[in-house]
Amino acid sequence: QVQLVESGGGLVQPGGSLRLTCAASGFSLDHYTIGWFRQAPGKEREYVASITRNTGGSTHYADSVKGRFTISRDNARNAMYLQMNSLNREDTAVYYCNADVILHRVRTGTADYWGQGTQVTVSS
Repeated sequence: QVQLVESGGGLVQPGGSLRLTCAASGFSLDHYTIGWFRQAPGKEREYVASITRNTGGSTHYADSVKGRFTISRDNARNAMYLQMNSLNREDTAVYYCNADVILHRVRTGTADYWGQGTQVTVSS
């Protein structure tokens, strides 16, 4: 069964950090471009970051998270990560990982595979 499972969400104070993990099963992530989206209450799902499938992986970020978030992948563990630093209240959302063989689909939210999401709440 093909599955993506996110973990690592939670409650954090403004200025704090969290590291999200997305673990894949049923398929090998090293053949896929992978990414993160988020959806805040009452808002549409928005793109956060992506990393390509080639060795080393080329990364790309939404302007809203550039310089604060870092996406990475560990093909040996069949997992990807999102390190989030300097969090603010606008980062509060459910975070989803996705995967597809086509980069465009990952960035536009039309990827084949999605996780169920993990809640990140930034509040004092």
